[in-house]
Amino acid sequence: MSASETATVSSRPRWAVAAMFFANGFILGAWAPQIPLFLARLGISETTLGLLILGFGLGALVAMPLAGWMIARHGSKATLSVIAIACSLGLAIVVASPDVVVAAAALVLFGAVFGGMDVTMNANAVAVERRLGRAIMSSSHGFWSLGGFVGGLTGGFVIQQVGAMGHALIVCAIALAMVLAALPSIIDDDRPQAHERASHSFPRSVTLYILGFIALFSMIPEGAVVDWAALYLAQEHGSTVATAGWGYAAFAGSMALMRFAGDRIRDRFGGVATLRVSALISAAGMFAAAFAPSAPLAIAFFALAGLGIANMVPVVFSAAGNHPGVASGAAMSVVTTIGYSGILIAPSAMGFIGDHVGFVPVFAGVAVMLALVAAVAGMAHHADHPK
Repeated sequence: MSASETATVSSRPRWAVAAMFFANGFILGAWAPQIPLFLARLGISETTLGLLILGFGLGALVAMPLAGWMIARHGSKATLSVIAIACSLGLAIVVASPDVVVAAAALVLFGAVFGGMDVTMNANAVAVERRLGRAIMSSSHGFWSLGGFVGGLTGGFVIQQVGAMGHALIVCAIALAMVLAALPSIIDDDRPQAHERASHSFPRSVTLYILGFIALFSMIPEGAVVDWAALYLAQEHGSTVATAGWGYAAFAGSMALMRFAGDRIRDRFGGVATLRVSALISAAGMFAAAFAPSAPLAIAFFALAGLGIANMVPVVFSAAGNHPGVASGAAMSVVTTIGYSGILIAPSAMGFIGDHVGFVPVFAGVAVMLALVAAVAGMAHHADHPK
């Protein structure tokens, strides 16, 4: 086999896991344009819809530790093979729901397979990093962002052409085709050792739980911009509906671009330095956006924050997956569960604060969280030292 052929074979697991990230993001992005139709078809209020979507999040949180348990026993490839196929079919099941009760159950199931796939594909990305001896986590998350962008961008047009159910079936077919095509090249990671299996349920390392809170403090800022940047720009700066949306667009665009550059940055400067500098950049961007004197400046500072936030979670996930003495799946499930749990709580708390005192304290408070991440970035040193 020639050198080029060897390189191609060795890179296949990397592109296979990238396809999994893209498919996962594509499915979630395709769900977004379905939401207004979902609400109208079931004849429910925004409050009821909020409770249904909460069920999606709860399903994900319940499934994440279970996914870690499955990975610890069967490896990430076998676990991903089952969960990714199930996730590919999730959107069609939700869209086909005939009433609120069935829709609630379908969304919990959808959240469960989505969250389980999240844990397993991240665990497999750690295994690929070990095999290749270089970082791929940031660009993997970049493919997730790209998949979400494609799913959201095309969803409305496809729904107009073939209807909600037609769109859901097309999305399922595309996602399933990508998953099935990628599965043969997914790496079969090392089977966990006995001491790792025994500790998977409740890892004793305090470092893992600290990494979980670092992930939490890295994810909350992203949720803050997603949920409240547009309202902040409208209320504090008088932006129009169209302009108000540019805050998140600038943030998401800069974040996606930086994720594709993040692996090279981390390979050169190390995970700890990347996390610390990224946190400081994002903290500066969030703080400046909170006190910006105009909407254009606030939007620019949101873009700066996106550059920083882009690679924080990937570094933390790599650190968790490489933590010594704990199976990758168990470590990843701890960190992702703590991290994603904040997404369920933080939006409502931020809305309460914004409703009473405005959103300047919200984004300033988020900047403080990011500064704290910079202060404890050294806890992510295992990102650079595979076990």
